[in-house]
Amino acid sequence: MKIVVQAKLVPDAAQASALSATLRTLNEAANRVSAVAFEHGVPREYELRKHTYADLRSQGLGAQAAQHTIKKVRDAYTTLAANIRAAGHLGTPGSKRRRNAESAPISFRPEAAHPFDDRCLSWQYDQRTVSIWTTAGRLKNVRFACAPDALKMLIEHRQGESDLVERDGVFYLMATCEVAEAEQYEPDGFIGVDLGIANIATTSTGYRAAGRGLNRHRRRQAALRAELQAKRTKSAKRRLKTRRRREARHAANTNPPSRS
Repeated sequence: MKIVVQAKLVPDAAQASALSATLRTLNEAANRVSAVAFEHGVPREYELRKHTYADLRSQGLGAQAAQHTIKKVRDAYTTLAANIRAAGHLGTPGSKRRRNAESAPISFRPEAAHPFDDRCLSWQYDQRTVSIWTTAGRLKNVRFACAPDALKMLIEHRQGESDLVERDGVFYLMATCEVAEAEQYEPDGFIGVDLGIANIATTSTGYRAAGRGLNRHRRRQAALRAELQAKRTKSAKRRLKTRRRREARHAANTNPPSRS
């Protein structure tokens, strides 16, 4: 079973600049590969590599970075094709959403995630640092932080690639961990849970988790956002940016997790 563990990078100013430039260069390269893939009818990865690998290398990408860029693009088109085949995911044939998806190359945001394998990224768990390839050269001693349980998971189970991603100027590594499947067991009873707004959850046993506190929090956050938006200053915009995900995190922490 695969589990993704998140580690927050804590680079200095020079390291942060190199990481940011690397992500932007890699995603610009991915957009060029995507355009070629779209032009050639999305060939298989091997064929796509013949069309694009030499160009990526000539632009200064390392061999592994070029390979991963091509694979990332091909995987994105594979996912798009699966979503088109799946009924309703991108609308019916001829719908506006489906036409938009099929009529142009897939594009990648400048800060979109990019995979790094063990030849491009190494972990030093005792020092809480990583060494990572960038377009400015190999960065060493880039500090990272994570919860103790997450660190234990990384040490014991990390395998394969890790994705570098940037969110609001903060860098994270999403590491894949392979863990054994949990033992199967037969439940001796069942309980139904209805998720709602007035009541966050109502169970078949009669228990109700009210959502009044969460709704009060949301109203207060909306009022704070309105005040900041009305000011239209640079500092207000910075505060809005930092608060953007705060409400979602609070709701996720308050609401009971839904399990399929």
